[in-house]
Amino acid sequence: MKILYTLWQCTYGAIQTLSGFIVFLMHYKNKHFWYHGALVTVWNDTSSVSLGMFVFITKEPFFAEKYKGQISANELSERLLVHEYGHTVQSLILGPLYFIVIGIPSMLWGFFGSKKRKEKQIPYCALFTEKWANRLGEAVTKKESLGDLILE
Repeated sequence: MKILYTLWQCTYGAIQTLSGFIVFLMHYKNKHFWYHGALVTVWNDTSSVSLGMFVFITKEPFFAEKYKGQISANELSERLLVHEYGHTVQSLILGPLYFIVIGIPSMLWGFFGSKKRKEKQIPYCALFTEKWANRLGEAVTKKESLGDLILE
């Protein structure tokens, strides 16, 4: 199954996988590990992103402090990874349409929606792209994702 995953990401999802490979090369000294066929890089950025079969995950979620005493930082990191893995599945499904359907709306929601989300206490995954990533990540990994957590 991992061979098929990789082959499909490198063909149908070639645009985002090539983009992910370039980012991967820029962070080749960081810690890396395999997760259900995706190559995960742990980086120092505060955000996380998925590009084809490449996932770039923050060392510690910026929202961990908000849930201290309720959910451990390790559990939040795992949930974030399941969510980001869901985006790799979206890449498999959408192929060359991924950046238009998922990438642009997610980027705009992430960067420009944070003030609105914080003011109105809206979960990050309220946006269809993020909610769908949660469902796909959970379906494949059989683990919990971000769900309705409010990240800001």
